[in-house]
Amino acid sequence: MDGAAERVRIPPEMALYAEKHEIFDLLQCMVRSLMVDKPEEPIEYLIELLSRGRTEVPRIMVLGPPASGKRTIAVQLCEHTKAVHITASNVLKEDTRLTREARHLRDIQKVRLWIKLIQQCLSKVDCIRQGWVLEGIPHTRQEALLLQEVGIFPEHVVMLEAPDEILIKRSLAKRMDPASEGKNLGPVSNKMAQGFLSEDDIASQLIKYHQEAHALQRTYKNCLKVVKSDQSQDEVFAQVLSHVQCKPRSMAPHTPRVLLFGPPGSGKSLQAALIAQKYNLVNICCGELLRAVSADETSMGELIKPYLASGEPVPDSMVLQIMTERLSRLDCTARGWVLHGFPRDIKQAKMLYEANFIPSRVFFLEVTDEVASEVVTLRAVDPITGERYHSLYKPAPSPEIEARLQHNPRDSEDRLRSQLKQYSASVPALKAMYPGALSINVDQDPHAVFETLESWLVQRVTTAGLDLHCKSL
Repeated sequence: MDGAAERVRIPPEMALYAEKHEIFDLLQCMVRSLMVDKPEEPIEYLIELLSRGRTEVPRIMVLGPPASGKRTIAVQLCEHTKAVHITASNVLKEDTRLTREARHLRDIQKVRLWIKLIQQCLSKVDCIRQGWVLEGIPHTRQEALLLQEVGIFPEHVVMLEAPDEILIKRSLAKRMDPASEGKNLGPVSNKMAQGFLSEDDIASQLIKYHQEAHALQRTYKNCLKVVKSDQSQDEVFAQVLSHVQCKPRSMAPHTPRVLLFGPPGSGKSLQAALIAQKYNLVNICCGELLRAVSADETSMGELIKPYLASGEPVPDSMVLQIMTERLSRLDCTARGWVLHGFPRDIKQAKMLYEANFIPSRVFFLEVTDEVASEVVTLRAVDPITGERYHSLYKPAPSPEIEARLQHNPRDSEDRLRSQLKQYSASVPALKAMYPGALSINVDQDPHAVFETLESWLVQRVTTAGLDLHCKSL
């Protein structure tokens, strides 16, 4: 059974196509829309959904206490995203049976009817096609939970906050009238002033808001951004815009395809092992793979054995055939891979690209020739125990062990100098082939290098990013 599973081959272009065109996210959006909207004709509904050009539209909530600047931020967001601006007054202004009922009901009945009104408003064609920005909605956790019950989930929630003293001063300075919707009315008569909110009224509103704010934060913690609104309007909007432009974390299956470049002594093998161990990737070293194939009693193994024995390079066509067979196995397709030692030049890189093995992350590990020479030429191995030592970093623990250490002829100074020269000549073309690659100075602690690699590995790959990581030349 295991042998049969091991022989399964999955064409690499299938995963590449699905990842590049975000097929998983598209299907997730379609199913979610069906379950929320429950159309009478699902097929026609999906056709119309896909014909809009974009299935994901802004779904944003802007929350905050009175005078925190919700209206200003909501208006700016709508101007920037072309979404529909929804306020409590928008929802209630239409003269319908539901709005008339809402004006007379109280408590939970009124809340449920209020949710129906919001749902009705968001079901309009413009909200469906352009998206929406809810300003000051929901007011309470109860409303938030009822919105979730009817399938209204925001992609992003922004909660503005500022010290109460500042909010009270703002409210008094604006001479806020509940019917004015935030307009500055300027000087008013004593008679008009009687209708304005007093400082005590404003303080009471803030207390009521704070009683619900923490519960709302818990409800939307996975998509919430709290922004201090006691700063310039431009700074506030910049933070808000940065948040709403962040794409939510995708639940699509992610199989990293990591390519490590670097000269001898740059630590490719160590970093590949660390990455593979932490993220359960398949660690593929080209040299080790060729030796493993050579040891097998296969026709390909017999073909490459003379090259390995003589130290001559294995022909590119044979290497690619072996690499294609290994990268197409089920474990690489399901778990992802980290590859090092291949490609070595632009010709091999093009061959890998044409075989549809396109990495999602590419790293160039950079080190000076002096450091590379120090790392490679001073290492040795104990032939009895197999333990590896290094004259500077890990010296032999005793003179007896040091006396029997042996140096690999492949680590000679002359051979290393030739390898470094070949690698340096190939780097410019390889970097042009992979313009989205990250170059890292590895003349530092290996774990610091790994942290840098890891920080880039966990970032979501965008559709544009896939194209940047590999460019056909």
